[in-house]
Amino acid sequence: MSTRDLIIIGSGPAGYTAALYSARANLNPLVIMGHEPGGQLTTTTDVENFPGFPEGIMGPDLMENMKKQAARFGAEYLTTHVSDVDLSQRPFKVKCENGDEFTAQTLIISTGASAKYLGLPNEKELIGKGVSACATCDGFFYRDQIVHVVGGGDTAMEEAMFLSKFASKVTIVHRRDEFRASKPMQDRVFKNEKIDILWDHEVCEIVADPTGVTAIKVKNTKTGDINERATNGLFMGIGHTPNTKFLGKQINLDDHGFIVTQGRHPDTNVPGVFACGDVQDSYYRQAITAAGSGCSAAMRSERFLEEHGRV
Repeated sequence: MSTRDLIIIGSGPAGYTAALYSARANLNPLVIMGHEPGGQLTTTTDVENFPGFPEGIMGPDLMENMKKQAARFGAEYLTTHVSDVDLSQRPFKVKCENGDEFTAQTLIISTGASAKYLGLPNEKELIGKGVSACATCDGFFYRDQIVHVVGGGDTAMEEAMFLSKFASKVTIVHRRDEFRASKPMQDRVFKNEKIDILWDHEVCEIVADPTGVTAIKVKNTKTGDINERATNGLFMGIGHTPNTKFLGKQINLDDHGFIVTQGRHPDTNVPGVFACGDVQDSYYRQAITAAGSGCSAAMRSERFLEEHGRV
């Protein structure tokens, strides 16, 4: 088994950008793309905030373009899931779900973070048609419309505040009678005249027609009563789960499971292992910031090999 200079675990804007930069540096990267090649952007319709596309671009098209661009310079792709890694020594060992095994001088982890959803029957098929987990990405499309946000933590507060810049009315639906968000975030929400709070309720059904979401049904958590509320959009503000389970306890993670990197660099606590994209970024979670971090990880991988050589 030959040892590769670099294996990139995960795809999306971070992984594909890392592949592009490392391929151009003659590192011949192998990108193990996972079960959802292209990441969350493959479930996004119009992307209008990625530089270079004045008319916008479809999320899947943007990811396919990034993938092809890196392939042009020699990046290789494998559609499978990494089940286990051994980071105890270089070269690192990577085991895949399909039985393939590899070794690598350096690793870049760009496995992203999966938005948490409610688990309702038609939820996933309505993503991009009125259901969203990213106000920054999609808020612009709800100008002068009615939207609802699910959640009670800082994420929900941030989503609601951002949406209030566009929507005519924002309602936060929370299953309890108090928020768990930080007090400063709560204060900002309570002072915003565009934001209402629906306490002690949970969304139990999404109502839609061929054009998308038209209403939600909410259930009172204390009485069990159900009523329908008209809405143009339903935003999930219940957080993200970083895709880091396969790492075990070999990489330092924060309290929420995101990879801890060193300051403004993509370095992890394991020399030769780097992280980029949403798997280490719980704050920005944007395609452009993920792409930038992918560039940084690739450049650090190249520099690491120059400084430490190959084993």
